[in-house]
Amino acid sequence: MLRDQVTFRRVAAGILLIVAPLLQALAVIVDPGTWGDEREAVSFGDDPVLAQTQSVLYHWSWMLMAVAAFGLIHLTRHKATRLGHVSGSLTVIGYVALSGLLMTDPVEWWLGRHYPPERAQQILDEMMNLPGVVYGFQMPWAFLGFLGLPVLVAAVWRAGFVGWWVPALVAAGYLGSFAVSYGPATALFWTVPVAGLGWIGVKVLRMGDQAWAAYYPVGRPQETYAHTSAG
Repeated sequence: MLRDQVTFRRVAAGILLIVAPLLQALAVIVDPGTWGDEREAVSFGDDPVLAQTQSVLYHWSWMLMAVAAFGLIHLTRHKATRLGHVSGSLTVIGYVALSGLLMTDPVEWWLGRHYPPERAQQILDEMMNLPGVVYGFQMPWAFLGFLGLPVLVAAVWRAGFVGWWVPALVAAGYLGSFAVSYGPATALFWTVPVAGLGWIGVKVLRMGDQAWAAYYPVGRPQETYAHTSAG
């Protein structure tokens, strides 16, 4: 499979579209901050093992989603192409930026172990409010993933690959989470897109190499795929 560009990219895209959103849903469920004190300096100290576990799950979820976005962009090669390119680029940048921010988690846990909650939060705020951090890592990059992904899935729908309900689920889950504070409601919202993105992943895995290869530029003859597959 590693020698066949069509099979590898199709299977990788399908698996990541299932795994990446699932890991994020698991992360918010095991996160002590979801169910405990909203101050992570406190909730992370309540269960350091789960605190570190959720950081790892978020990290891999967001890194893998950035890669999975390329598979979604591939499905817009023939239709909704410009929308797929723009929203796909925003999605990739956003999820990579989100992953970088996770390095604040161990810092916050350490501060919570050595300072009272109010002082720990004050120190963290002073660190995170530095202009380089705010505009280089947070604004607006950290939001582009959650904003770009629903639009990218809508482009996949416009391309005719899935029904309207798929982008509706993804938008309801990720955009709806902006309306609530991080907590139990977030766990509910972020579980919803697992079904939509997972459905795309299943369709990609089932579509076969010929159907995936058909999305390549029209100028690429089918015998090129046959030669590659045979080699």
